[in-house]
Amino acid sequence: MKNRSVFLLFLALTFSVYSVQFSSASSNLDNYPVHFVDSMGHRITIATPPQRVVSLVPAITEMLVKLGAADLLVGVTSSATPTPTVNQKALVGSFLHPDVARIYALAPDIIFFSDLQLELLENYEGPAQRICLKQNSIEQGFRHLKILGEMFNKRGRAQSLVGEQKKQIQVILKKTSTIRDEEKLRTLRFMGSTGGQVTVPGDDSFQNEFIVAAGGLAPHFGQRGDVIPITLQQWQEFNPQVIYGCGNRETLLVSLSKEGWRDVIAVQNKQVLTFPCEITCRAASNMGGFIATLSARLYRDYFSDPQNLVVKEQVLRRSPLNVSLAYVEKAEKIETSISDFINKTLLLSFTRPMTILSSLEGWRNNISYVGNHYLPPPSWGLGLKQGVTFLKEHTLKVLGLENSATALLFTGADMDNLAIVEKVYEDMRVIAMVTAGVSGNAVRMSADSGDYYELAGRAKAKKPGTINILLLTNTKLSPRAMTRAIISATEAKTAALYDLDIRSSYTPTTNPATGTGTDNIIVVQGQGPPIDSSGGHTKMGELIAKAVYQGVLEAIGKQNGFTAARSVFCRLKERKIDISTVAKLFSTAENYSSELYKLLLQPKYSGFIEEAMVLGDAMERGLIADNASFLAHCQTTAAEVAGRETSVKPIESTLLSPALGRAFGALLSGLEMREM
Repeated sequence: MKNRSVFLLFLALTFSVYSVQFSSASSNLDNYPVHFVDSMGHRITIATPPQRVVSLVPAITEMLVKLGAADLLVGVTSSATPTPTVNQKALVGSFLHPDVARIYALAPDIIFFSDLQLELLENYEGPAQRICLKQNSIEQGFRHLKILGEMFNKRGRAQSLVGEQKKQIQVILKKTSTIRDEEKLRTLRFMGSTGGQVTVPGDDSFQNEFIVAAGGLAPHFGQRGDVIPITLQQWQEFNPQVIYGCGNRETLLVSLSKEGWRDVIAVQNKQVLTFPCEITCRAASNMGGFIATLSARLYRDYFSDPQNLVVKEQVLRRSPLNVSLAYVEKAEKIETSISDFINKTLLLSFTRPMTILSSLEGWRNNISYVGNHYLPPPSWGLGLKQGVTFLKEHTLKVLGLENSATALLFTGADMDNLAIVEKVYEDMRVIAMVTAGVSGNAVRMSADSGDYYELAGRAKAKKPGTINILLLTNTKLSPRAMTRAIISATEAKTAALYDLDIRSSYTPTTNPATGTGTDNIIVVQGQGPPIDSSGGHTKMGELIAKAVYQGVLEAIGKQNGFTAARSVFCRLKERKIDISTVAKLFSTAENYSSELYKLLLQPKYSGFIEEAMVLGDAMERGLIADNASFLAHCQTTAAEVAGRETSVKPIESTLLSPALGRAFGALLSGLEMREM
């Protein structure tokens, strides 16, 4: 008999009509007032459209962004997922340490908070309505998304988001319904370890609902709550076959390496997975995507078998794009259903066959179509298993194209985040079409190791992340100009990464990235006046570089949310530096993390740390002959924080560059002296 909880979840998702009842005016005076009960049991009335919103809850911030209401945000926490819009908002502290004075100064009319912040907000005496929307289940996440849609007059968008997610989950439930109970995998969400115990979600957590919806077997430890401790005996009795967590996999493996805890099937068989925190820890606007991704990782072989398809593979919709070149007959974004997941393809059709140069496939002649194909996260593992050749053949079959006439690139960056940039000089035009993801496998060439050994065919698994570029001009490029265009484009791409301070995924402490390990480019020969050179001293080279540079900046901003304006907290996270860990490295006797967070909310101290980041990179490369002025700056800053003279105790750790170790040491030394 199938798992009863799966059946109940299927019923809830299939037959639940949007049952949340709102009392609101029917006129288009924006359907206010809106009435609902929040998670604290408080009856909330929204009389007029909110204008100034502070969100202390990353899940709520994410929902507001997805709903298109981010412009109304005036304050967020450092835990909010970065986007170009969110990066412009005032920071009011971390999730666990919001600053009431900063919230008050923003004069919000709405404050979204978590029950974990209730005590801190007792000191808030402003007029803003305080609303708690806590997602304890998948269905509650949908309900709150719809409440936000009502509050911000985004009803249609909210219903669309909910409908898309429910459809994704229904596909997974149907797909895994034929897996026999004895073949389902015992799956556990690892939350952390403390005091010799491991912590996991309680039986009533949405995290275990995710596991069930993905076709896994979730544990039942007889305890409720967001996070509960379990004993070694409970751990071994459940004996998980798959363990997953969020964040750094190396940190997770260290926690699981301890005696007794490592003696379970998942650790023995190396079935320990990690996913981004923003999708594992939130019942928000990406639940369906995460459930699909988790399910595909649990049952990779099953999902790879075409006999297990539940959705017909076909083109779903076509959206035109504006690319005004004489030889481009049509440019479009095409959505397809492939392997039961939504894929997206940028496709350009030529009026006549062209020669192209592809870094993936080399020189190709008589090409009528070029494109860039997006594989969604659930397909990433399937793609690795099946190989690029199969992927291309399969994709082209669904698109109705011939391999001999088509040049295609592949990416994990969503085609909705495509950047199209055109640069013009007199009669010369260059168009760069760029997708970019840099949070998974950004590399520093010349510093990071290459783990694929070609002669033996051995490779370590890498996280996805790719910068793909399609380059077109209104001229006819010679073979020499086409090959030189790759150098001009690559130099511009690296310049963009450097100017954004994108870090190597493997050595982020010391190394800015030069690209990702899977970047590719297609240069189209084009049609028009002949061009024989595209180097740095030519107008063609200049236009290529400027188009690619801007395209990379825009694409990274759309895909990863990394902009120059992102906070120091984001940049530290990209270096795998955690504020609370830094505070503990300085002192195990006192916890200064809350005060350190507050210091970094002040521009002069966040700027001080940002200076140390830049200086650290320069020192690593031997570009600083004498750092005496920096040492003096650290001394002055420590005294300023302390309110009196104090010595600086630098933090020495491989987690920090020497410059950051001294800078953080200065701030924390000042805090320590101030407390005395």
